[in-house]
Amino acid sequence: MTTRTLPAVPAPASISPELLKQHSLTAEEYARIEKALDRTPSLTELGIYSVMWSEHCSYKSSRVHLRRLPTRGERTTGPGSVVQGPGENAGIIDIGDGWACAFKIESHNHPSYIEPFQGATTGVGGILRDIFTMGARPLAVMDSLRFGPLSTEDGESDPALVRKNHQIVEGVVAGVAHYGNCFGVPNLGGETRFEPCYSGNPLVNAFALGLVKKDEIFYAKASGVGNPVIYVGAKTGRDGIHGATMASEEFKEGSEQKRPNVQVGDPFMEKLLLEACLEAMQTGAVVGIQDMGAAGLTCSTCEMGGRGGVGLDVELDKVPQRETGMSGYEIMLSESQERMLLVAEKGREDEVLRVFERWGLDGVIVGEVIAEPHMRIRQHGELIANIPNQSLTDDAPLYHRPVGTWKAPVPLDPPAEVVEALRQPRDYTADLKQLLASSNICSKRWVFEQYDSMVQTNTVQGPGGEAGVMRVKGSGTPGHERGLAMALDGNGRWCYLDPKQGAKLAVAEAARKVACTGAVPVAATNCLNFGNPEKPEIMAQLSAAIDGIAEACTALGTPITGGNVSLYNETKGEGIYPTPVIGVVGILEDASKSVPANFAHPGDVLLLIDGGEQLGCWKHFGTSEYARVVMDSMWGTPYPLDLEAEAELHRRLAALTNAGLVHAACDVSDGGLAVALAEACFAHGTGVDVHFSGYAGFPSYTRLFAEEPTRVVIACSREEVSRIQQIFSGSSPGVWPIGTVTNGSFRIRMDESKEIAPGEYTKAETATVIETTISELKAAWSGALQSALSVDTVTA
Repeated sequence: MTTRTLPAVPAPASISPELLKQHSLTAEEYARIEKALDRTPSLTELGIYSVMWSEHCSYKSSRVHLRRLPTRGERTTGPGSVVQGPGENAGIIDIGDGWACAFKIESHNHPSYIEPFQGATTGVGGILRDIFTMGARPLAVMDSLRFGPLSTEDGESDPALVRKNHQIVEGVVAGVAHYGNCFGVPNLGGETRFEPCYSGNPLVNAFALGLVKKDEIFYAKASGVGNPVIYVGAKTGRDGIHGATMASEEFKEGSEQKRPNVQVGDPFMEKLLLEACLEAMQTGAVVGIQDMGAAGLTCSTCEMGGRGGVGLDVELDKVPQRETGMSGYEIMLSESQERMLLVAEKGREDEVLRVFERWGLDGVIVGEVIAEPHMRIRQHGELIANIPNQSLTDDAPLYHRPVGTWKAPVPLDPPAEVVEALRQPRDYTADLKQLLASSNICSKRWVFEQYDSMVQTNTVQGPGGEAGVMRVKGSGTPGHERGLAMALDGNGRWCYLDPKQGAKLAVAEAARKVACTGAVPVAATNCLNFGNPEKPEIMAQLSAAIDGIAEACTALGTPITGGNVSLYNETKGEGIYPTPVIGVVGILEDASKSVPANFAHPGDVLLLIDGGEQLGCWKHFGTSEYARVVMDSMWGTPYPLDLEAEAELHRRLAALTNAGLVHAACDVSDGGLAVALAEACFAHGTGVDVHFSGYAGFPSYTRLFAEEPTRVVIACSREEVSRIQQIFSGSSPGVWPIGTVTNGSFRIRMDESKEIAPGEYTKAETATVIETTISELKAAWSGALQSALSVDTVTA
């Protein structure tokens, strides 16, 4: 591209308050723009600043708090060490044998409310591009989904919202399945939850993980003055314009009219783009590469230049377009999918272009790298934007928004009617069936059976277990390859009741699920879903949750390698529960030793590993699914967490796996011990005979249904019990035999005693509190979600 004198950038006739409002820019932010440019911006420049300074792209409300997260762990070299932390398209960790894995979680919440199918598909497509932009081949995806209730009996009183929730659930799940299945990446599950606060704001958080050789990692960094800038992939259209800005606002009346802001995805195009990009990288001619995600060509142009300390000069007339008459403003702000921007070594651009031609994709030189660190955009012979990269990235607004004082939203003590109901004799078998059929605990098979979980033939454990497990072909020895375990977790209700404690518990549970497979948790990614940051009470939630994540990740040795913040999750002023979702990745030395979550061997002994001390505490039991579903109430605060005991549990579980002592391991979480035991039996039609003799002075419902952390049930052969007890001797958590695996009967007995005076109890007597068959329990659990979706919502 020849150098020539730059003409002045044309400015609009006036920048009115209404025009700034349309671009979600404040008067103060506009003043900063004029100062950065030393002139009035053009309309295209105004649009560029609008998207790059949006909450979605700039993190202007959260950056000051995110700095408190740990981004490096104690592992400085070798497997588990961080290769790339926050600031790139994805985080990367070393997994040994010359391999590394790239992983990240991101949200696509706002688009999925407006257009559920396309919002979900493009969420999956975007996170996959983040992975292969780093040079990694996607190995697996997972998703964390939250929706409003599917019936008026589940906490949502408005039939119209119930109908909308049905549409969103069906559209989102179909969209996730469509993109992943067509692209050819296994979906290992994740989590799906329902609460009334998500009726107007569903959460669609997509996680992806890929493999790359440590010496073949690529970065989104431009370098080499004179190197050509190449646009590759799909053509640019008008879909997704101002998508990033839309994702930085709360929903109001008429928000559904923003469908043009939702991108449209093509998974088959993305599969071609993946193969072409990886092949082009192998030529050695690619210097840097960035996907065009949020803010499209704008973001990739300024961020690549910004990271490299150089500029990019781009000619929009050369950009492949699928619609006629597109303005420079539209081309720069389009978020059309399946597009990449790369920088090639000068003189070798034809090598790159031939690769994309062979795959049937557009590959066009649209500009060059320049020394001046500016984004220069031309169209029709005119310079329509000339912006310092730093003003769009590092110098974007950084707000220290007021952080309010967090206040407990519910009483610490239960309502009197709940206390009275719990004191009465109860049918705990009926209570267990009700819990198993409830929306947050029931089988999610209807969701994950739509996903292909086995494509690529690397899946060791797929949906339905504690965590997904994948083998790393080419590592270790044949039949004993290394493995990667991954899990997602979050509990918005706990974070609503105590943001810091709820966030700590989310980190611990995601790591515990990974540890149950025998893997060592080594790193984490987070997706922070919160309401309007302009409200001090929301900032209080966000700040406290970040502190909780930082404390737990530091203690458990799982540094944050990247993630996403999604704010303004509000509709008509009503916000969601604060919902940090945590993704944890762990390493297995031998994937063939991974431990499943299901009891498969009748006669196995069941051992309860328990690191908690608050099982019978009233104020914590009110945060459980039992309180929500059976008592239709909520009170108290989440259970406390002993992070030292939690970390020790993870270490001991890995030791048990390496020694080959465990047949199955399941986390005790939603619904408590009784639910965990039942769910572990469903896959193989086994049952349990449990005699729970501990905590005789506590009520049966707390021992059955409390959700205290740091608890796992393992199944092993009788011969290995003493070895396992020896491994746990002298430590917290401790381990106790509680029963055996049976052929299909399900019985739980407990030693019960009554309080006759403060601190004085009668002699404990054994009572059967639950007795049924696993087939009866499975009938309640297996079809509940599908039945809820098949209900005629017009009359619901």
